[in-house]
Amino acid sequence: MLNAMRQIFGFTDEEIGDGPLSEGRLLSLELEFSSRCNLRCRYCYSGKDMFRDNELELEEMYDVISQAKALGARKIVYLGAGEPLLDNKLRDVVNYVYKLGMGHILFTNATLINADTARFLYRHAVTVVVKHTSMRKEVYEHLCGVEGAYDDMIHGMNCLFEAGYPGKENHLGIEAVISSDNIDEVPAIWRWARTRGILPYFECLTYQGLAKSHGELYPSRERMQAVFEELAAIDLQEFGLRWSPHPPIAAFACKRHLYSCVVNSQGYVQPCVGVGIKVGSIRLEKLADILKNSPQIRELSRIHQNIKGQCKACASNFDCYGCRGTAYNLTGDYLASDPTCWRNAGKEVEIPTCLPAGRLAPPANSK
Repeated sequence: MLNAMRQIFGFTDEEIGDGPLSEGRLLSLELEFSSRCNLRCRYCYSGKDMFRDNELELEEMYDVISQAKALGARKIVYLGAGEPLLDNKLRDVVNYVYKLGMGHILFTNATLINADTARFLYRHAVTVVVKHTSMRKEVYEHLCGVEGAYDDMIHGMNCLFEAGYPGKENHLGIEAVISSDNIDEVPAIWRWARTRGILPYFECLTYQGLAKSHGELYPSRERMQAVFEELAAIDLQEFGLRWSPHPPIAAFACKRHLYSCVVNSQGYVQPCVGVGIKVGSIRLEKLADILKNSPQIRELSRIHQNIKGQCKACASNFDCYGCRGTAYNLTGDYLASDPTCWRNAGKEVEIPTCLPAGRLAPPANSK
């Protein structure tokens, strides 16, 4: 099951090798759809001014997907600065990617999924990852900011189950951003997913967007360590799965900077959604040229050599480089050690137990 997570959400170490991006190649592309959303999540990375003008047209999406495939990309990850299912281009893009023989992953809140949509996604072998932050309706709706959203999400999940998810070729995952509001129930949600063959994608909260105004959402470093270690113990004792607890994602090492990048809904290329530096525009340059000429992409593609501070000497350096988005948003340096990692406790940047709004300002300048 751990290999499944690596193969579905990322790639194996053998596939990644020394890092395709260091050679100007890709293994995947993360593509943002419309910035429109039907939820108002308190931790949304897009922030309060999420709505954007002049977003990509369908032909532009086709073009950048084809460019990514020519660079070696095997899968497309459908993200949303908002909710991808609100974008009427999604089905056309899914059809296009499917015909190209590429894999694809959809991150969605599932509130708009009906039986027809679920069957469409199943027929096109789309891996679906549903935002599922709580099994308690009041907590879920407090976090997402919309009454009735929990029932809609459950309906969407049931439609996916009825369509055949999870299946051998049709993977289903749930995504949960861990906050002070839901951290106590994280082990129960984890077990619920594991026993049903659903892949849990549980990640630490990043200090960006709306989350910067909700410092009360941040658990302490010690509490995050405890819950990650509890999840590792559950996996080992109950499911025979062994992994080493470290941020930012439980049971999974984020290595996207070695093989992937983001194209946002306006066509700007970024290293990832956490490192919101616009390194180029696909409307002005070819993707290959952007990746080749961006100093940020080059530095991050060799992150294990370039990372600074305690992370560089960490015993987990090969499997982990912390969260680059967290490092960037808290320190202003995307190569800095992740200050939220419990292995860095008492070293370098110290953060409060609970990040109050305004205590730590975002970086004034990007590198």
